[in-house]
Amino acid sequence: MKKSRETSAPSLKRCFGLWETITINVGTVIGVGLFTLGANVVGLLGPWVFLATLLALGISIYPSLLYAEMGGALPYAGGTYQYASLGLGRPFGVLAGWNFIISMVSVASGEALAFAFYLRTLFQALGIPLPIGDRAVACLGLAGFLLLALRGVEWSGRLQNGFLFFFWGVALVWVCSMAPRLQFSYFAAGPGVTPQGFLPCVALVWWCFAGFETCCAMGEEIKHPQINLPRALFLAPFLVFAVNGLFQWVLVCIVPPEGLPALAGAAAPYAKGMELAGVAGFPLILLCLGIAFGGDFSTLNASVSAPARYLFTMARDGVLPAAFAKVHPKYHTPYVSILALGALMLLLVSTGSIDHIASLSLFATLLYYVIGIAAALGLRRRRPDLPRPYRAPLIRLGAPVSIAVYLLMMTQLEPSGAAMGAAWCVLGLAVCRPGRRSAGPAGSFPPPPLPPSLDEKAAMDREYRFWRAAVGIAVALVLALYAVAFLLSKG
Repeated sequence: MKKSRETSAPSLKRCFGLWETITINVGTVIGVGLFTLGANVVGLLGPWVFLATLLALGISIYPSLLYAEMGGALPYAGGTYQYASLGLGRPFGVLAGWNFIISMVSVASGEALAFAFYLRTLFQALGIPLPIGDRAVACLGLAGFLLLALRGVEWSGRLQNGFLFFFWGVALVWVCSMAPRLQFSYFAAGPGVTPQGFLPCVALVWWCFAGFETCCAMGEEIKHPQINLPRALFLAPFLVFAVNGLFQWVLVCIVPPEGLPALAGAAAPYAKGMELAGVAGFPLILLCLGIAFGGDFSTLNASVSAPARYLFTMARDGVLPAAFAKVHPKYHTPYVSILALGALMLLLVSTGSIDHIASLSLFATLLYYVIGIAAALGLRRRRPDLPRPYRAPLIRLGAPVSIAVYLLMMTQLEPSGAAMGAAWCVLGLAVCRPGRRSAGPAGSFPPPPLPPSLDEKAAMDREYRFWRAAVGIAVALVLALYAVAFLLSKG
């Protein structure tokens, strides 16, 4: 078991580069939100979903800059838990960490159910009856990723890249296969939109962006995190916007306006949209393959691994039982935390309800972001001498505005989700011991990772330039597609 040089606390193994740091972020996000509730919103807003997605991007950018600052300065496991413990006090750190855990556990559970829905649709398209139910399929999928998480982050990182590149490749072929069926005239019509109905839809679309900072949870497993963490966070919201925007654009272009309401309650909205458009055969098979084995798998991989790092860190710091801080002697993974949260994920899957899972996740996610944004201000005040490879601009203005926006979105949540979230917070404050002195990095930091060599830094810069250009092109393409569709719909 590895030991840090200044503490006897167990530590993790650094093996993620920039590619894995980006794909862990994006893979957490591109999944259950986009392919379930994010697509349900298309049924409510029609072409106006583009405006909701732009707003969701806008309210994600500045918080991602704050996390870039905090992640580069504190490159250890635990993310928002660590930042809030130092910047606001341990009780706020506990509350943030506790809510991150249930948020990601909910995402993993919802993603497993979404995988089951799209896998069943795939089998139906192939004319093969699936012999087991959706919940059993979801549990089997989760079990596979729990075993992968136990095995170690090297395999998780490699497979994460594979899942996402498979998804992007299949998505590109699917979009091309749908080109003959695109109807730009559908952008001229759509459901009526009121401000009262629009804000809850923005909150649901924003859930498709939530998790853009997941790499911060795994900061102790990223190589050269002072450089790679901020760079991944600069790119993540824009890459998520490009993928969400492209898929929503296709859905609006193929579903007749009178069919949009059917999307609002569909368990597999993209499959339902293709059914409404009269599309079957190869395009439907391709869609389900990409979503199930690319988008869903990438989210399951990331969201099974990340919350265990929070549970591990909180236990290492003494606020949760020490058993959760145990690290596997061979694989260097927090195996007790992974197994404990895996049991909770399976319990949520047994409910079979993505809507309730999403409501709980939205509340918890918004709450830990509010605490995380406030923590950035607190760290500037309490730890002004902390080395910061990157500093977010205009923090005295940007942070309060972001907090206000996220609190406004919390007012748009379903009462049941808020009630479940509040109950989870009470449970966390009851079982945790936030007053105990830290034994880990939140109290006495191990030495930061050594900087890269000149050759390593040059290679990292080339890699970042590639990603930055690719993401810029993707965003420009999506903006152009919407502009063309709106213009042609008026012609």
